[in-house]
Amino acid sequence: MALAPPMSAVINVALPVFSVILLGFLSGRVGLLGPASSDALNTFVYWIALPALLFVAMARSGVEDLVNWSFMGAYLGGIYAVWALAAVLGSALHRANAAIMMLQGMNATFSNTGYMGIPLFVAAFGPAGLPPALLATVTMSAICIGTAVIGLELFGGTGRGVGRALADVGLALIRNPLVVAPALGVAWSALGLDVPIAAETLFDLLGAAASPCALFAIGLFMATQSLTSDLAEIGWITVIKLIWQPLITWWLAMTLFPMDPFWTASAVILAALPTGALTFVIAQRYDLYVQRTSAVILVSTVASVFTLSVLLAIYGPRFAPA
Repeated sequence: MALAPPMSAVINVALPVFSVILLGFLSGRVGLLGPASSDALNTFVYWIALPALLFVAMARSGVEDLVNWSFMGAYLGGIYAVWALAAVLGSALHRANAAIMMLQGMNATFSNTGYMGIPLFVAAFGPAGLPPALLATVTMSAICIGTAVIGLELFGGTGRGVGRALADVGLALIRNPLVVAPALGVAWSALGLDVPIAAETLFDLLGAAASPCALFAIGLFMATQSLTSDLAEIGWITVIKLIWQPLITWWLAMTLFPMDPFWTASAVILAALPTGALTFVIAQRYDLYVQRTSAVILVSTVASVFTLSVLLAIYGPRFAPA
């Protein structure tokens, strides 16, 4: 008996994706792979596999397939609306100071587009899924990290100043392979150059490893985490991240920023991704909200198994590759 299309989308896409994460988690829990393995795998994904995937994807297409201003309006609008909501709740519920409210907002909005969004979209939508996932990844890396760093410099009392912080952000971006690789791919395409067959084969081989390795690395990371923070606070941040951010993004896409149905679906799914690990890097850098940031990443990733499965059941059958 054939499965109904929504159930088929969940089983054929969501189940394999989350199963790879589960395998990584179990490998870490039973000691098959330890922290050193996690570090090595993360380094491979971040510096080699994902950049290869992103470069060749953009070299084959170009900037015209990447830039979508309506998508940017809805996606960023959802981010900043939820960021403000989280800050207000942080102040009202926990009397948080401005620096902590900035990190609460970042945890409630920063989607794991690189390590989960790109693999998920490749699995669900094939190569056509890369442009929105890539655009969201660049947005998260540049605009959201910049917002968080500027806010923390203003309110965190580090004494470095906003100018120095902006310079640090700019330097970090030009060193970020997830920003540099697609930029080089766009430049290659704009020059009208073909990727040599040998190089294309190499990048395809490395890119094929990006998705499973990134998902497995998420599982390994989760195996090292524990819940030692305020679960009530972690809970409302997770609810805002996984439910309210995609709802607000959907509303913006349907009203103020109408776009192609696939890009609308992409904006909603990307907004519904769990919190990304770069929030932990920022929290560690400023020595603020570190344990709770780690807990949000863990809880939101586990809870996203259900929320993302629902969204894939809704959108997967409509946009799955033939």
